[in-house]
Amino acid sequence: MNRIPVPAAGAAVFEERFAASMRQTLPGVVGLVGARLLRPEQEGGAYVAVMDFTSRDAFAAWTRSPAFHAAHGPSTRGMDGRTETYRTVAAVGA
Repeated sequence: MNRIPVPAAGAAVFEERFAASMRQTLPGVVGLVGARLLRPEQEGGAYVAVMDFTSRDAFAAWTRSPAFHAAHGPSTRGMDGRTETYRTVAAVGA
């Protein structure tokens, strides 16, 4: 999970660029179950990027991959976020 503060004035451009980056860099990432970008409902809140992996090793491998470096390149400067990691302890599928 990554919390990304984005000024309201730049929200639309951020969403467009982030979504494009996800579509370009995430297909084929080994162990990636899914990824989502969540928009804050409160003005001034941080966006949250959530990525689910099959294992901690798969996540670690992704952080060392060309896909990771492409997704976190020069176009993301100034959009530094805070990364948090969690382990699933309960889940319900649809």
